[in-house]
Amino acid sequence: MKKWNVEICDVTLRDGEQTPGVSFSHEEKCRIADLLNEIGVDVIEAGFPVVSHNEAGCVRDLSHMGLDARICCLSRALKVDVDCAIGCDVDMISIFIATSDLHMRIKYKKPRDVVLEQALSMVEYAHDHGIQVRFAAEDASRTDIAFLREMYLKGAEYGADYVSFADTVGCLTPLEMAGIIDTLIVDLPIPLCVHCHDDMGCAAANTITAAERGAYQLHTTVNGIGERAGNASLEEVLCALRFKGGVDRYDLSHLLKLSRMVSDASGIPVPKIKSIVGDHAFAHESGIHIAALIEDSSTYEYIPPNLVGGERHYLLGKHTGKKAIAHILHSMEHDLGEKQICWILEQVKKRGEHKCCITHEILLQLIHQAEQEVLE
Repeated sequence: MKKWNVEICDVTLRDGEQTPGVSFSHEEKCRIADLLNEIGVDVIEAGFPVVSHNEAGCVRDLSHMGLDARICCLSRALKVDVDCAIGCDVDMISIFIATSDLHMRIKYKKPRDVVLEQALSMVEYAHDHGIQVRFAAEDASRTDIAFLREMYLKGAEYGADYVSFADTVGCLTPLEMAGIIDTLIVDLPIPLCVHCHDDMGCAAANTITAAERGAYQLHTTVNGIGERAGNASLEEVLCALRFKGGVDRYDLSHLLKLSRMVSDASGIPVPKIKSIVGDHAFAHESGIHIAALIEDSSTYEYIPPNLVGGERHYLLGKHTGKKAIAHILHSMEHDLGEKQICWILEQVKKRGEHKCCITHEILLQLIHQAEQEVLE
């Protein structure tokens, strides 16, 4: 497998915090950044410093944490924004403009060539201050692709180190993304970034598709949080990079811990069936599945739970089989006879059919009853 040439820019602390109702404390941002750094995330987008003095102070403090990850911040193509970012001692500034005709008409009310020239002057200004510059197109997925190529090529001429493509409203499918990336990277002298939203549920798939087609910097958020339906999920993108892109330099063992940290800080619970980090991501109830898993875990688990800091769980319910009951009882050091196991299985199925959760306490009660009342 040829390894994909990529890096991760996690935007949890900026775009993730733009999730309605979410606000991270200074301490929470530092702890999240530290764990992102432990995983090996290459770039951490720390915030939008011009928003407030507190935001700017937090971005500055993150810049001074001594992390291996480079610290980035967001900036409009305005001198006041760029000066504020420069004052935060960041490694990279992401200067963005909205590029679709719709956004140009609604937000700027100026011809796009005028908007572009003003933005290029800010790219050059930031570059002259010795800071890496990412020149980003907002609503790029609804922008004329010829204009995007012009913007990116001129951005490189004016000193941009990266250019960025944002599917701001999450309107692309993976096949559409593949075609766009193929067009944009032709003769592009600097790396291309992709920033995907999840409005149609394609953010992670679009991001991975872009990486396979040659995009370099991939934007993610922990648990996929973000505006509206969120962004490309860090844990999903990292696992896809490991198993499909041959990228093995990230330490995935911290993913579950990081997910829970961000869930607690954001107040947004992770769905039980969320891939990689959900409570049921490595949970099994089906008797057929568990019987096979006991023999070889790869039968029904593509991603090993311990790789991402998780654990396998066998849950009891209406679909449970005898082998699962026997295995769980043995792991609890209760070696019961055939008749007792079958009796417990019958009770579990009855309760499962009535949507009764088989808790550890209920199982212990059933074991006790089986030991006391059911003869071998």
